[in-house]
Amino acid sequence: MQTVRTPAVAGLFYPANAGELHAQVRQLLNQVEPSTEPPPKAIIAPHAGYIYSGPIAASAYARLRAIRDVITRVVLLGPSHRVGFRGIAVSGMAAFSTPLGRIPVDQEAIEQVRQLPEVGFLEQAHAQEHSLEVHLPFLQEVLGEFKLVPLVVGDARPAEVGTVLEALWGGPETLIVISSDLSHYHDYQTARGLDSATSQAIEALRYEDIGYDQACGRNPVNGLLWVARRKGLHGETIDLRNSGDTAGSRDQVVGYGAYVFH
Repeated sequence: MQTVRTPAVAGLFYPANAGELHAQVRQLLNQVEPSTEPPPKAIIAPHAGYIYSGPIAASAYARLRAIRDVITRVVLLGPSHRVGFRGIAVSGMAAFSTPLGRIPVDQEAIEQVRQLPEVGFLEQAHAQEHSLEVHLPFLQEVLGEFKLVPLVVGDARPAEVGTVLEALWGGPETLIVISSDLSHYHDYQTARGLDSATSQAIEALRYEDIGYDQACGRNPVNGLLWVARRKGLHGETIDLRNSGDTAGSRDQVVGYGAYVFH
């Protein structure tokens, strides 16, 4: 019986060779200007191939270097791209793997959220889900030893996602990571306008204003904004670009934003 989720997108979204992957992620992180702000409690970062969204994701992950030895648990939520379902899917795997090694799954946390009515096991939702997997090498580079709580979000309301996040919120040892790209396949200028409006909604914690056309991960994003509003967190845009800025043409682009919450 399989107990480790092996990488499904290695070689597609990032290098399959451990040395090349380590070098690419380290290079992306080193290109980010150091920040004097305190490390975030939660981040939103994109999940495309590293050539497209890697620089934007790195701008968020570089903020975590100062708490490398503080974070011991990462709660990672991303949208489902391949499987339609209601609620939030957990995995029965003991660990998730990348070319950089294995990350143990926090079994106690899984059992805790399984008690909530909107959460259940659905391995099919995790099997080929890049929205979670592309974040793992960044986490492995910037953090020390940590456990993972992988959650794939299907059709779920902000309060349902938010209730799960509140249950796992923890203290300074817990980091919340939300995976989402922004607008898809508009021309460059149209995308810039749409993504700017989405970023303003995220900063204002206005989850009511964010639909599927604005962010493919709107359900996990809106769940975080629901909690952030209740807890009085402050959201900040730290990078906003699209594939026309990083790689590819500007005829049809995908938007990427990085956000931190304190």
